[in-house]
Amino acid sequence: MNARDAAASDAIGRDAALYPFALDPARDALMLVPMTLGDYRAASFLDERLGKRGPWTPAADVARAMTGARDVRPLHFIFHAGHVGSTLLSRLIDEADGVLPLREPLPLRVIAGQFSQARLELLLRLWERGFHDTRAVVLKATSATQRLATTLMAMRGGAKAVMLNVSAESYLAIMLAGENSATDLNAQGAERFHRLSALIGEAPPRPADLGELIAMSWLAERLTQLQAQRALGARVLAVDFDAMLAALPETLARVLAHLGIACAPERVAAIANGPTVTRYSKAPQNGYSPTFRAELLAESRRGYAKEIRASLDWLERLVVSRPSLAAVL
Repeated sequence: MNARDAAASDAIGRDAALYPFALDPARDALMLVPMTLGDYRAASFLDERLGKRGPWTPAADVARAMTGARDVRPLHFIFHAGHVGSTLLSRLIDEADGVLPLREPLPLRVIAGQFSQARLELLLRLWERGFHDTRAVVLKATSATQRLATTLMAMRGGAKAVMLNVSAESYLAIMLAGENSATDLNAQGAERFHRLSALIGEAPPRPADLGELIAMSWLAERLTQLQAQRALGARVLAVDFDAMLAALPETLARVLAHLGIACAPERVAAIANGPTVTRYSKAPQNGYSPTFRAELLAESRRGYAKEIRASLDWLERLVVSRPSLAAVL
């Protein structure tokens, strides 16, 4: 190994300044890009929208560089059903000193579609790196990768997780009001239908419209969460986002305590009442307060009352016909 390669190898293991932006299973390589703590905190998504590129490095070389990794920190997770406030929660957790956020890393999506235990282990080791003042790393998965929750937690026995969701009625109101809901839901619809079929032991009726697709998607993710909660017990803290907004200081304090992130009560109160709560978490330059969200939901409930009721009826028929699902609603 020449001096330049040795320096690059040392940089990979030293801290989180080289981020594994992308994984290419075909060539078994990782794209590493430079990142500062400010870059991590600013990024709403660590995927194509990050706007960074870097060289491809063979995964075997990265694995060798990680044998002497330093600044390894506790790694925890946020799992969610999608569009249920996970980015806001992640940004609020950021504000507790010493937290390195990883929001929706692209390689996790690749692993979900083309699983490799060895490469997931390598990614976990890379995600565990921090900077000198990092006390914990909190990775927010995409909704499409929530199904890996039990696998990720099994591979990191010391990890804790927060699982976010809302009621079926609230989810319907949120998604029916969304401009891109149909695109998002259709992209994940086939996988969720297949997963729901496996979870309940048979194929459910196929959704006939957008409302039923939303209800089916909610049920697939809700059952996935309940399955993980049964397997992982106290390592998972379940949070309803609507209830969280109604009691934000108390809920944030519970979340931080669950993740083992020390934060003084007065600091928690300042975070919960600070400007982050009034911004759109995925695009902080835009305003989006809890009051504005409540107004949008109220408008959606009025405008889509028939669709919401019909979709809840579809969901209730599905649940009532299967006693094992009685607790879901």
